[in-house]
Amino acid sequence: MTSASAVWHPFTQHAVQPEAIPIAKGEGAWLETADGRRIFDAISSWWVVTHGHRHPRIVQAIRDQVDRLDQVIFAGFTHEPAEKLARQLIAMTPPGLEYVFFSDSGSTSVEVALKMALGFWRNRGEPRSRILALEGAYHGDTIGGMSVGERGVFNAPYDPLLFDVERIPFPAEGREQATLDAITTACRNAGVAALIVEPLILGAGGMLIYPPWVLAEMKRICEGHGVLFIADEVMTGWGRTGTRFACEQADVTPDIACYSKGLTGGSLPLAVTLCRADIFEAHYSTDRSKTFFHSSSFTANPIACAAACANLAIWQNEPVMERIAAVARAQARGLDRFREDRRFANARQIGTIAALDITTEDAGYLAGIGPRLYNDFLERGLLVRPLGNTIYLMPPYCSTPHELDRVFDAISEIVDGIG
Repeated sequence: MTSASAVWHPFTQHAVQPEAIPIAKGEGAWLETADGRRIFDAISSWWVVTHGHRHPRIVQAIRDQVDRLDQVIFAGFTHEPAEKLARQLIAMTPPGLEYVFFSDSGSTSVEVALKMALGFWRNRGEPRSRILALEGAYHGDTIGGMSVGERGVFNAPYDPLLFDVERIPFPAEGREQATLDAITTACRNAGVAALIVEPLILGAGGMLIYPPWVLAEMKRICEGHGVLFIADEVMTGWGRTGTRFACEQADVTPDIACYSKGLTGGSLPLAVTLCRADIFEAHYSTDRSKTFFHSSSFTANPIACAAACANLAIWQNEPVMERIAAVARAQARGLDRFREDRRFANARQIGTIAALDITTEDAGYLAGIGPRLYNDFLERGLLVRPLGNTIYLMPPYCSTPHELDRVFDAISEIVDGIG
């Protein structure tokens, strides 16, 4: 081992990746290194930063909350930031979601959702335990999240820990009906408890997009067979797909929904899992064995909840949707440069997410071109972290057209250099 640091970084092969870059400051859409170099954060620091780094209203809310209450056990106790946040979330998420369970990351919000679904059926005395999931999906790195995600390089070493799920083919363009038919067939099995999907776009699975009408049909099929519909909006929520939540585009209310990443505007870790009233009520009993047995030590941390409340105020009082639309227009113009370029394939966009694939035989997450692209972008002061040969952009909503043009210019320059 040659690293001078004792830190083990996520999704990082330390044997081949250079030392981590020390970041000293963030502001707006930009990061600043310890030696003063500026880097444009084109992927919102792993999709979490929505309004920009250190939004003043969120920073002030954090400061104010630290002066009042930093942490308290959430079993048997509560506090106003959590109560206020829960009320506001119920008011702004799709109608019919009536209870909020707090956790601390997207992965754990998915774990909570799966446990809610299984607990619901068990407490009702119905033997349903099978989970359906889309091929190519990614739902996090905890055991349940890995189990319902695509099997492969991300989780192969941990296969003995994972439970079996039924895979539904991704609804690729022209093959949507095959997906819907597969869901219908699977839902006829009386043992199916729930279907979990990333609505409208797979994230780490390659930024693959499918239309709202398919999402609506998925929900309709599940509803017709009494199967719970879980929407993993950890990445798709908070404006990324062009609406506040992706499910809005299909006029769908999931039975269980997972939100995280942009929940605090990207400032602090926090997640929530929302559910229908009857799912809560299935766990509501004088029989203590029907308790929902899930927690983390920092459940509903007051400081994180205060940051989330400030984020929701920004959504209510600032022109967030106008900023999202402006970013989306700039992304569309940028992608247009490459639609007829044979070096690229499948230029695609939904909301503020833009993606395109470099045409190469070396494809997939471990494609050798990925690290080279990452380093080439960094040399130009841009944080872009390709998924193998797939380049994607997911910038903060404060990004300007000029800043985004700079990223698309870099894509062209870098691929010209690859030749």
